[in-house]
Amino acid sequence: MADPQGESQGAGRNGRLRRAAAGGRLHVTLIKPPLRVPKSAFATNRCPPIGLAYVAAVLLERGIGVSVVDAVGEAPRRIAPTDDAHFVRVGLSDEEIAGRIPPEATALGVSCMFSEEWPFTRRVIESLRRARPTLPIIAGGEHINAAPEFSLRDCPALDACVLGEGEESFAQLLEAVRDGRPVGEVAGIAYLEDGQFQRTPPRVRIRDVDSIPRPAWHLFPLANYLDNGFGFGIGRVRSYPILASRGCPFECTFCSNPEMWTTRWYARDPDAVLDEMGWAIETYGVENFDFYDLTAIVRKDWIREFCRKLIARGYGVGWQLPSGTRSEALTDDVLPLLRDSGCRYLVYAPESGSPSVLKRIKKKVSLDRMKASMRQAVAAGLTVKVSFVIGFPGDTRDELWETVRFCSELAGIGVSDVSVGPFCPYPGSALFAELQGEGRLGAMDEAYFGMLTMYSDLSRSTSWSVHVSNRQLLLFRHLAMAAFYGRAFARRPWRLLSMARNVYTGRHKSRLDRAVADLLDRWGSVLAGLAPWRRRGAGTPRPSRAA
Repeated sequence: MADPQGESQGAGRNGRLRRAAAGGRLHVTLIKPPLRVPKSAFATNRCPPIGLAYVAAVLLERGIGVSVVDAVGEAPRRIAPTDDAHFVRVGLSDEEIAGRIPPEATALGVSCMFSEEWPFTRRVIESLRRARPTLPIIAGGEHINAAPEFSLRDCPALDACVLGEGEESFAQLLEAVRDGRPVGEVAGIAYLEDGQFQRTPPRVRIRDVDSIPRPAWHLFPLANYLDNGFGFGIGRVRSYPILASRGCPFECTFCSNPEMWTTRWYARDPDAVLDEMGWAIETYGVENFDFYDLTAIVRKDWIREFCRKLIARGYGVGWQLPSGTRSEALTDDVLPLLRDSGCRYLVYAPESGSPSVLKRIKKKVSLDRMKASMRQAVAAGLTVKVSFVIGFPGDTRDELWETVRFCSELAGIGVSDVSVGPFCPYPGSALFAELQGEGRLGAMDEAYFGMLTMYSDLSRSTSWSVHVSNRQLLLFRHLAMAAFYGRAFARRPWRLLSMARNVYTGRHKSRLDRAVADLLDRWGSVLAGLAPWRRRGAGTPRPSRAA
């Protein structure tokens, strides 16, 4: 792919970085690209871009002008076909995104959190380059961090990458450009210089996470997410995204966390989290908080203090842990505190029901201990979901049967939901490097990025185990979910009627409720069109109180 205009005008990558706002005032436009969703996916994750909101807050604090184009948030219900009949697009068109860049912009920042989003992100960057040929375009996010050289070479319109925690690195890169200093002096970035890949030393992690300003949500169309009940958790309520910690101390081989965050986990002060919650309730009429932490609960003393103080403040709101957490601190003395403080939805992530698989992927959990914690969570009145990944390199059919049986056991103790996704080798993970080193992983092309979407697509699976074929892996996914939901519905047959009511009213009580609603919403069915969240009136969430 060629740089459409910049190189021919003598404003190539190096020139754009040298000339951007030299000596003048900086103004950055931050861009969240649209979503690419498989038609048969069980989730449409229209979530507020909390990472970009943190970046915006730090830039503003440093006196840098900021504007935002959130392609999903500005058109969250616009679902359009794509060139690939297997996918739909959610959000603004490329032309609309480029057309919303203000004239005063001196640089563009583009987010690419997940690698399956890269094909759309690349197209957006190319469209931005055609519209604004002289502006430097800088990208960040999980995918960019995991594959910076690939991203720069695959998209010549991209000028630089911000790696790791992006707030400070992005700000310093822009300031270096403004002041005429070499960008190579900025820690935590990558770029190409005369065709050679350059990566500066990593930036030290932010230890004092309480020093980071609150996300600059006033720049984003947050009301579009809140008013429609979009978010990561369950229930069509006004859900605000929040982080109580950064990082994860574990080293699972299928995860890119060690590459992105290192293995350091830093928690905010509970009072700082609670202050932000109180501010969000007052400002936006928030009814629920979705915690987006990689691993929210590591220390028992922290979660106890948080719950007790939340109860004392009397906010009267709910909160959820939809991204998954560990079970070591979730004991019978902690789980009632979660319930009493308003926690309603909790996700466990054992990943496999086979101890031998867990050992291979360095997932340091005890299945018996986790199952005991789940039983206690159900007894405490929490809605519990469990996430599994199958088809790791080396998985055998016997090990997959262990996961199927474990799913059935969890239904028997009252767990509400399960997801069973195929392993996908993500850039930046140890297993990605291992498969690449063995020559089993081909080019990172369109087929590869399409494969990464299979985790939420129940119609396809790719097996990376020599013992299991693609078709067999897909069968095991369906068997595991059938074993779980078959037993769950047999145990509570009234749940089918409850699910239909919850989907219609938007008052989701489980992830399955939300998944069915998302499917109906995405396909534009008559049922989704009649649901209350699609029209104003009775049952509509109260509007934002933000100015």
